[in-house]
Amino acid sequence: MAKSNDTVPIEVTILTADHDIKGVVHVSKYTNTNRELTDLLNDKERRFLAVTNAEIYPRSSALPPRKYNFLEIHMDYVLMVHPTTQAVFQDTGKAQEDIARFRELRSKLNQTKPF
Repeated sequence: MAKSNDTVPIEVTILTADHDIKGVVHVSKYTNTNRELTDLLNDKERRFLAVTNAEIYPRSSALPPRKYNFLEIHMDYVLMVHPTTQAVFQDTGKAQEDIARFRELRSKLNQTKPF
C-alpha cells in the first residue's frame, strides 16, 4: 500500500511458519477505530500484505535478521499479525482519546472480581 495522507503506519510483528517479521504496515485512517488492522487483513481482494522497514528473523536459527525497505508477504503464509506499538504517526487528538479510552477500560477491568 502506498504511503499517502489517507493511511496510518502501524508497527507490527507478523508470524509465519518459519519467520518472525517486524515492520510497518499502512492502514486506512478512515476505518473504524481499533479495526484498521483487522479490516486490512480481512480484505478478500488483498492477496499480499505490504510491509515497509521489514526485518525478517528466522525461527530455526540465530542468524541476524535480513532487512528490507519494502516486502510483500502472501496472505496464505501469514499466521498472525500483532501491533507491536500503537500507531507510529505523530501524536494527535484521536490518539490521545484512544489512550484515555484504553486506560479507562483497563481500570474497569481491574475493578471487576473474578468468578
